[in-house]
Amino acid sequence: MIILRSIYLVITLLLATGNCFAAPRSTTLVQDGTSQFQILLPEHATPIVTAAAETLRIYIDRISGPKLPVSVGSIPLANSISFQITDKPVKGKNLSLDGFHTRISNNQIILTANTDHGLHNAVYSFLENQLGCRKYSPSVSVIPHQSTIVLPALDEIQIPTFSFRLQDFKDAQYNAWHKLNSLEDWGLFVHTFQTLVPPQKYFANHPEYFSENNGVRIADGQLCLSNSEVVRIVIEELRKRMLEKPNAKFWSVSQNDTYVPCTCSECRKVDDAEGSQSGSLLRFVNRVAAEFPDKTISTLAYQYSRSAPRLTKPAPNVNIMLCSIECDRSRPIADSPSDASFIKDLQDWSKLTKNIFLWDYVIQFRNMVSPFPNLHVIQPNLQYFAKNGINTVFEQGISEMHGEFAELRTYLIAKLLWNPELDRNTLVNDFLQGYYGSAAPYLRQYIDTMQVALVKSGDGLSCFGYPFYAAKSYLSGDRVEQYNRYFDQAEIAVAGNPEILERVRTARLPLQYAQLELGKLFADNNRGCFTRTKSGLRTARPEFTTLLDTFYVRCKRVGISKLWEHGVPPEEYFSSCSRFLQGSTEPHQALEHSVNLTIPASPKYHEGQAEALTDGLIGWDDYHMHWLGFEGEDMQATIDLGAIKPVTYIETAFLQDNASWIFRPESVEFFASDDGKAFRSVGCLSASIDSHQEGTLRIPLSVRFFPISARYIQVKAVNMKQCPPWHKGAGGKAWIFCDEIKVF
Repeated sequence: MIILRSIYLVITLLLATGNCFAAPRSTTLVQDGTSQFQILLPEHATPIVTAAAETLRIYIDRISGPKLPVSVGSIPLANSISFQITDKPVKGKNLSLDGFHTRISNNQIILTANTDHGLHNAVYSFLENQLGCRKYSPSVSVIPHQSTIVLPALDEIQIPTFSFRLQDFKDAQYNAWHKLNSLEDWGLFVHTFQTLVPPQKYFANHPEYFSENNGVRIADGQLCLSNSEVVRIVIEELRKRMLEKPNAKFWSVSQNDTYVPCTCSECRKVDDAEGSQSGSLLRFVNRVAAEFPDKTISTLAYQYSRSAPRLTKPAPNVNIMLCSIECDRSRPIADSPSDASFIKDLQDWSKLTKNIFLWDYVIQFRNMVSPFPNLHVIQPNLQYFAKNGINTVFEQGISEMHGEFAELRTYLIAKLLWNPELDRNTLVNDFLQGYYGSAAPYLRQYIDTMQVALVKSGDGLSCFGYPFYAAKSYLSGDRVEQYNRYFDQAEIAVAGNPEILERVRTARLPLQYAQLELGKLFADNNRGCFTRTKSGLRTARPEFTTLLDTFYVRCKRVGISKLWEHGVPPEEYFSSCSRFLQGSTEPHQALEHSVNLTIPASPKYHEGQAEALTDGLIGWDDYHMHWLGFEGEDMQATIDLGAIKPVTYIETAFLQDNASWIFRPESVEFFASDDGKAFRSVGCLSASIDSHQEGTLRIPLSVRFFPISARYIQVKAVNMKQCPPWHKGAGGKAWIFCDEIKVF
């Protein structure tokens, strides 16, 4: 009886104070520009928590005007925004490093987390979800202005799906807003063999420290992982660097960004036993990690080392950074037959360790400012990673906002890294409306139409692709016309707003780039960059040169520094295109005359058609366009001028791109003949540049001589046949690529 009376008294008291059985009321944070609220910080608040509170204070001021006072207090009060850190579960859940609990009820706002980073995340989520703020890009934010802020009751826990969320974008304020991580805890980050054991320091005296390839040690491959001295050097170098960065927890000991693992007898023995070239790598990294038990040693499962070993497991403090670079971006990984090997590798590594860092790729590196319709696969891929136990993800795009829809892509990824179950369409529409205003519906049509065209075509999507791969699918002529209509409508819709108009025009740059690239490829047809005069000579279409000028000017205006991951600034692209237009409209005596190749060209490029050498189109600064290639073979091309003519000058060009196994010829000799049988030499040129020279190099060659009469012109180029011993392709077939042969 006494117990029942006590319960009755407690219930009566709680009802009287309104703290039980009454529905939580909404909270008025600001009324007509004034507020009774204060911010309560825990005692000894860290700089991170103090900065987060100040951020919240500044935004409330910007939205409505009041400047909330900040006090110290551990007990939530009425009319307060209370910051609380606890080491206990909340509502039975561990908030982990980044999670938080938001409670809004009866004129109290309580933000609770296990860590200061969790409170930081709580503030930025509050700004977005409760106050309607947005940060669409580093320079574009939305801060709604309202004199009164009334917040509905809320009791919500947010814990990110992935404990570490990284993008290749380094704006600190943007990353903080979107609750992204940084590399501040990393001492070294990927591709570190050359940093830890520099070939310029060691190779001359100790080639045995480096990869053996076809019996030859090479400097620009990997390390010899069975060499005990290499282990010692790496450990000593790490120890020295750790003294310089004592707070860094993660240290990468990982392969260089190339192939050529060591194939010496000892390394090969390990890899054969392990069934993968990750075997020698993982054994090496485990030995290093044993010396640093308080650090995490990370290594790559990348390209040749992607598959898991049979026998060796990663040590507890070894992190496996698994890379999806080969995967198809046109469809989700889980639905792509071509990605079956990656799925197997992910599953195999997951059986060996839970310490996996998933490195995914979301941009087209070879042609960054180019259409890349992969927005629809980002969410299902992240969901697949989460389903398979991955809790650390790096989505690599580009470090500057210069790819196709870079701002949208970065924004979408940030939201889905926190919670991959969010509604993607809502996120996309919110961004498009906020960033592009009245142009949003037309840009949404552009995105959706291109995505549907890609999926319907069945084509793949590689992060090293080219626009001309899609010339018959999502970049077909009729579709490009349709896309341009969408952009025309978008520009008209925001014509009165110069700032948003500039954003729309920037979004159009990838489509314009695709038109330029396809125009050079198609040359003379209705999608090409040339037309013919009445006399049959080729001339550049005015609309093409106008498009080139527009593209260049707009790239410069918005600060686009390069069109390819490794270079090609807009001014270089403009110069190359201009040189192509000028060089491909120059008449000469061999133009459109027949060509005979003694050894056929590779059908992989320009379909191996010999006429590519006299069609008037000079080779672009890339072996994919208007070049003929010869793999491991010499070139001998004979041109019939149709009649005996006076000749004084012959020119052509070759290509060097040794990263693609393409080298300048050893020598080139030019011949002339009256009858096509007896040829006389009119000039011979030896190799003009060093085969070691890196980059894509177009090598013009020419000979000038006293006037002769000839009907047949012959060019012979000597191929080195095999990649040289120092090259990562040593022993493999070397290529030569030849351009237009011009006769004057």
